[in-house]
Amino acid sequence: MAGARAAIRYAKAVLSLASDQKSAEAVNNDMKLIANTIAESKDLSDTLQSPVIGSSVKKTVLLEVFKKSDKTTLSLIDTLVNNNRIDILGHVALKYNQLFDQSKGIELATVTTAIALTAGLEKEVLAKAKELTGKNVEVENIIDESILGGFILRIGDIQYNASIANQLSKLKREFTLN
Repeated sequence: MAGARAAIRYAKAVLSLASDQKSAEAVNNDMKLIANTIAESKDLSDTLQSPVIGSSVKKTVLLEVFKKSDKTTLSLIDTLVNNNRIDILGHVALKYNQLFDQSKGIELATVTTAIALTAGLEKEVLAKAKELTGKNVEVENIIDESILGGFILRIGDIQYNASIANQLSKLKREFTLN
Protein backbone atom coordinates (compact mmCIF):
# COMPACT_ATOMS: atom_id res chain seq x y z
CA MET A 1 0.00 0.00 0.00
CA ALA A 2 1.49 3.26 -1.12
CA GLY A 3 1.77 5.78 1.67
CA ALA A 4 1.34 3.28 4.52
CA ARG A 5 4.32 4.58 6.47
CA ALA A 6 3.28 8.17 5.90
CA ALA A 7 -0.27 7.34 7.02
CA ILE A 8 1.07 5.95 10.29
CA ARG A 9 3.19 9.06 10.88
CA TYR A 10 0.27 11.40 10.21
CA ALA A 11 -2.02 9.31 12.42
CA LYS A 12 0.47 9.36 15.29
CA ALA A 13 0.92 13.11 14.97
CA VAL A 14 -2.83 13.76 14.92
CA LEU A 15 -3.40 11.45 17.90
CA SER A 16 -0.70 13.26 19.86
CA LEU A 17 -2.15 16.66 18.99
CA ALA A 18 -5.72 15.56 19.71
CA SER A 19 -4.67 14.06 23.05
CA ASP A 20 -2.95 17.30 24.03
CA GLN A 21 -6.10 19.23 23.11
CA LYS A 22 -8.35 16.70 24.93
CA SER A 23 -10.23 16.00 21.69
CA ALA A 24 -8.93 12.50 20.89
CA GLU A 25 -12.39 10.93 21.27
CA ALA A 26 -14.05 13.48 18.97
CA VAL A 27 -11.29 13.07 16.38
CA ASN A 28 -11.64 9.27 16.63
CA ASN A 29 -15.34 9.60 15.78
CA ASP A 30 -14.43 11.88 12.85
CA MET A 31 -11.84 9.37 11.62
CA LYS A 32 -14.37 6.53 11.77
CA LEU A 33 -16.77 8.63 9.72
CA ILE A 34 -14.04 9.55 7.22
CA ALA A 35 -12.83 5.96 6.82
CA ASN A 36 -16.37 4.64 6.35
CA THR A 37 -17.37 7.43 3.97
CA ILE A 38 -14.31 6.96 1.77
CA ALA A 39 -14.73 3.17 1.79
CA GLU A 40 -18.43 3.37 0.87
CA SER A 41 -18.27 6.21 -1.66
CA LYS A 42 -16.49 5.27 -4.86
CA ASP A 43 -16.94 8.83 -6.14
CA LEU A 44 -15.19 10.34 -3.11
CA SER A 45 -12.43 7.73 -3.20
CA ASP A 46 -11.88 8.31 -6.92
CA THR A 47 -11.82 12.08 -6.38
CA LEU A 48 -9.13 11.80 -3.71
CA GLN A 49 -7.01 9.46 -5.85
CA SER A 50 -7.38 11.43 -9.09
CA PRO A 51 -4.27 13.26 -10.31
CA VAL A 52 -6.47 15.33 -12.64
CA ILE A 53 -8.58 16.94 -9.91
CA GLY A 54 -6.80 19.81 -8.20
CA SER A 55 -5.99 19.93 -4.51
CA SER A 56 -8.20 22.97 -3.96
CA VAL A 57 -11.23 21.08 -5.35
CA LYS A 58 -10.46 18.05 -3.18
CA LYS A 59 -10.14 20.28 -0.12
CA THR A 60 -13.44 22.03 -0.90
CA VAL A 61 -15.21 18.69 -1.32
CA LEU A 62 -13.80 17.29 1.93
CA LEU A 63 -14.56 20.42 3.94
CA GLU A 64 -18.14 20.33 2.66
CA VAL A 65 -18.62 16.61 3.35
CA PHE A 66 -16.97 16.73 6.80
CA LYS A 67 -17.91 20.29 7.82
CA LYS A 68 -19.08 19.24 11.31
CA SER A 69 -15.70 17.69 12.15
CA ASP A 70 -13.42 18.71 14.99
CA LYS A 71 -10.91 21.48 14.25
CA THR A 72 -8.03 18.99 14.60
CA THR A 73 -9.59 16.82 11.87
CA LEU A 74 -10.05 19.83 9.62
CA SER A 75 -6.44 20.80 10.30
CA LEU A 76 -5.34 17.32 9.21
CA ILE A 77 -7.25 17.68 5.94
CA ASP A 78 -5.61 21.06 5.38
CA THR A 79 -2.14 19.66 6.13
CA LEU A 80 -2.61 16.68 3.80
CA VAL A 81 -3.78 18.99 1.01
CA ASN A 82 -0.82 21.33 1.51
CA ASN A 83 1.61 18.38 1.46
CA ASN A 84 -0.03 16.79 -1.61
CA ARG A 85 -0.89 13.67 0.44
CA ILE A 86 -4.70 13.96 0.52
CA ASP A 87 -4.91 10.63 -1.32
CA ILE A 88 -3.90 8.84 1.92
CA LEU A 89 -6.65 10.39 4.08
CA GLY A 90 -8.58 7.11 4.29
CA HIS A 91 -5.46 5.23 5.41
CA VAL A 92 -4.62 7.91 7.97
CA ALA A 93 -8.16 7.63 9.37
CA LEU A 94 -7.90 3.83 9.70
CA LYS A 95 -4.48 4.04 11.36
CA TYR A 96 -5.73 6.73 13.74
CA ASN A 97 -8.61 4.46 14.81
CA GLN A 98 -6.18 1.58 15.41
CA LEU A 99 -3.77 3.75 17.40
CA PHE A 100 -6.62 5.28 19.42
CA ASP A 101 -7.99 1.83 20.29
CA GLN A 102 -4.50 0.65 21.29
CA SER A 103 -4.07 3.66 23.56
CA LYS A 104 -7.36 2.78 25.26
CA GLY A 105 -6.42 -0.92 25.57
CA ILE A 106 -9.10 -1.98 23.10
CA GLU A 107 -8.43 -4.81 20.66
CA LEU A 108 -10.48 -5.49 17.53
CA ALA A 109 -11.72 -9.04 17.09
CA THR A 110 -13.05 -10.23 13.75
CA VAL A 111 -15.57 -13.05 13.94
CA THR A 112 -16.46 -14.75 10.68
CA THR A 113 -19.69 -16.74 10.81
CA ALA A 114 -22.09 -18.30 8.33
CA ILE A 115 -24.96 -16.22 9.74
CA ALA A 116 -25.11 -12.98 11.74
CA LEU A 117 -24.13 -13.20 15.40
CA THR A 118 -26.95 -13.13 17.92
CA ALA A 119 -26.63 -10.85 20.95
CA GLY A 120 -26.03 -13.83 23.23
CA LEU A 121 -23.35 -15.34 21.04
CA GLU A 122 -21.65 -11.96 20.64
CA LYS A 123 -21.54 -11.64 24.43
CA GLU A 124 -19.89 -15.09 24.70
CA VAL A 125 -17.34 -14.19 22.00
CA LEU A 126 -16.50 -10.93 23.80
CA ALA A 127 -15.98 -12.80 27.08
CA LYS A 128 -13.74 -15.43 25.43
CA ALA A 129 -11.75 -12.78 23.57
CA LYS A 130 -11.23 -10.78 26.76
CA GLU A 131 -10.09 -13.96 28.51
CA LEU A 132 -7.58 -14.70 25.71
CA THR A 133 -6.14 -11.18 25.41
CA GLY A 134 -6.75 -9.60 28.79
CA LYS A 135 -7.97 -6.50 26.95
CA ASN A 136 -11.31 -4.98 26.15
CA VAL A 137 -12.41 -6.22 22.75
CA GLU A 138 -14.70 -4.85 20.06
CA VAL A 139 -16.25 -7.43 17.76
CA GLU A 140 -16.69 -7.03 14.02
CA ASN A 141 -18.89 -9.72 12.46
CA ILE A 142 -18.18 -10.86 8.90
CA ILE A 143 -20.67 -13.18 7.28
CA ASP A 144 -19.22 -15.86 5.00
CA GLU A 145 -21.58 -18.70 4.11
CA SER A 146 -18.70 -20.80 2.77
CA ILE A 147 -17.62 -21.74 6.31
CA LEU A 148 -20.96 -23.64 6.62
CA GLY A 149 -21.22 -23.21 10.40
CA GLY A 150 -19.17 -22.49 13.48
CA PHE A 151 -16.89 -19.45 13.47
CA ILE A 152 -13.41 -18.10 12.84
CA LEU A 153 -12.12 -15.69 15.50
CA ARG A 154 -9.20 -13.37 14.72
CA ILE A 155 -7.64 -11.10 17.34
CA GLY A 156 -4.47 -9.44 16.15
CA ASP A 157 -2.12 -12.27 15.16
CA ILE A 158 -4.20 -14.97 16.86
CA GLN A 159 -6.69 -17.03 14.85
CA TYR A 160 -9.02 -19.68 16.21
CA ASN A 161 -10.81 -21.63 13.47
CA ALA A 162 -13.86 -23.52 14.71
CA SER A 163 -15.66 -23.58 11.37
CA ILE A 164 -17.41 -26.63 9.98
CA ALA A 165 -15.54 -26.15 6.68
CA ASN A 166 -12.23 -26.38 8.56
CA GLN A 167 -13.30 -29.52 10.42
CA LEU A 168 -14.44 -31.16 7.17
CA SER A 169 -11.12 -30.24 5.58
CA LYS A 170 -9.25 -31.88 8.47
CA LEU A 171 -11.34 -35.05 8.11
CA LYS A 172 -10.69 -35.11 4.35
CA ARG A 173 -6.92 -34.86 4.95
CA GLU A 174 -7.07 -37.67 7.51
CA PHE A 175 -8.93 -39.97 5.13
CA THR A 176 -6.56 -39.25 2.25
CA LEU A 177 -3.53 -39.98 4.45
CA ASN A 178 -4.87 -43.35 5.63
